Amino acid sequence: MQNFVFHIPTKILFGRNTVPAIGPETAALGVRCLLVFGRGSCVRSGLLDRVRASLADAGVEVIEHGGVRSNPLLSHVRAGIDLAREHRVDVVVAVGGGSVIDEAKAISAGSLVAHDVWKFFTGRRSIKKTLPLTTVLTLAAAGSEMNSGMVITNEETREKFGTGNQLLYPRTSILDPEVTFTVPPDYTAYGAVDAIAHVLEFYMTTRDPDTPVQDRIMEGLIENAMTACDRCLADPRDYGGRASLMWTATLALNGLTAAGLGRVGFPMHMIEHSLSALYDVPHGAGLSAVIPGWLTWHSRQAPGRIAGLCRRLFPFPDMARCGEEELAARFITILRNWFGRINSPASLQELDIPADHIPEIARNAMALAKIWRLDDYTPEIIEEILHLCR
Repeated sequence: MQNFVFHIPTKILFGRNTVPAIGPETAALGVRCLLVFGRGSCVRSGLLDRVRASLADAGVEVIEHGGVRSNPLLSHVRAGIDLAREHRVDVVVAVGGGSVIDEAKAISAGSLVAHDVWKFFTGRRSIKKTLPLTTVLTLAAAGSEMNSGMVITNEETREKFGTGNQLLYPRTSILDPEVTFTVPPDYTAYGAVDAIAHVLEFYMTTRDPDTPVQDRIMEGLIENAMTACDRCLADPRDYGGRASLMWTATLALNGLTAAGLGRVGFPMHMIEHSLSALYDVPHGAGLSAVIPGWLTWHSRQAPGRIAGLCRRLFPFPDMARCGEEELAARFITILRNWFGRINSPASLQELDIPADHIPEIARNAMALAKIWRLDDYTPEIIEEILHLCR
């Protein structure tokens, strides 16, 4: 286990009837907020009205910035920054999933600088200060409610980049599983896939061979993401299933799973970001198309870690007689079949992405590979992986 610092400044309010706390939690940070939200679901469910009422009762003036889309766009972030500056807001409130929270983070950082916010994502500028942020989570997936990362798509350059900074942690995040009862089956599945991908990338990219504590945590989170997702799809109003999936997705990317692993990377996300940028596919759907191919490619280099996952998560009689390659292949097949059962794409073909587009996808991915210092990933290797995703 490597040396590490584990510090999460985000307060979590978890459980039923926690949404009304957004007003007092926000009022403690400022008197004028920018309320950032999506494209209709929180309006239709009545959640946005509940948030507005809580903020009003707490004496917080609200300036609204709605219309955030899945794979949030840089142009919409810039519009939010203009609003925040015009009205001199002193706190940002996000009501939504990872896309909404990510855009809110970008606004909180971008509204306090003279340069363009995109420079944070390209590594040309670093974040020095941010407006405080509170959130009401509506989708179990990205973990942005309790981490320091954000992802935005530049529609002009067709690049989807992510960056992180300690100042981007939300101050308070409210996680009420009942809010997610209305999440449709496809996005419930995509959220579970996103959480699994976060854990898998940490699990697979660490180079430390002695991390038993983290390994057991990560294996448990993968198992729970699958079990909880199955429960939610069987009964969308299963509170226990929704609660388990929500907390699993939060823990998957709040720093706990990576603590002590040393340097880790996000190669699957790097590739998927190009799929989202070029084809606007839902993030979780893109990940489920990439995961089996990347795992297959990785198993050809070093099957041991994937074989270990099979032993822990999917034991079967006579397993001891199987070699690592066979166990790794079995794990990948089980995971791919599960993607099929939850109706999440398991290949590029299912996303209607032709094979002759692969070189362009690889070229697009290289920009982020360089920023994230994934030096082992050349265009040729990325193309090889993408062909395995077919």
